Amino acid sequence: MKKPILLIAILLITVSCKNNKTSSKHSEKMTKKETTTSTSASKDWFAHLDEDQYKVLKEKATERPFTGEYNLHFEEGIYSCAACGTALFKSNSKFDGHCGWPSFDYAIAGKVAYIKDNSHGMIRTEIVCHTCGGHLGHIFDDGPTETGKRYCVNSLSLNFTAKKDSINK
Repeated sequence: MKKPILLIAILLITVSCKNNKTSSKHSEKMTKKETTTSTSASKDWFAHLDEDQYKVLKEKATERPFTGEYNLHFEEGIYSCAACGTALFKSNSKFDGHCGWPSFDYAIAGKVAYIKDNSHGMIRTEIVCHTCGGHLGHIFDDGPTETGKRYCVNSLSLNFTAKKDSINK
């Protein structure tokens, strides 16, 4: 009876150490969640969201993989926070991460905040909108581009504005 318990304990310690090592790369860059919100402004930012968007942005839920509007969306433009409208990602940073959620290799400078997340028995780095604090998703160190980053974002936390083609280019 003691051998299975010991094996389980060793497995848990191994997984825990691996997760801790992966997330330590972000620890230097993590910032305390800072928002420019007052309580009333925060309520206004989230008031227009539908139930699913509210669950993701305010309650940190995750949409089901491969169901989001922007998972395989590759039009030119800007992805912004669905709660407050802050521009977060440019379309040229988007790639198919084959993970079921929109993936980006970098965010617009200063628009995303990083928070250590110990939920669900894992150590990860949560990404939130720097303006309103809305939950966007998580960042991982397994991106295929030169940045090595994969911002894994819920479609429900985003709005998209297409780049308008102008006649006078």
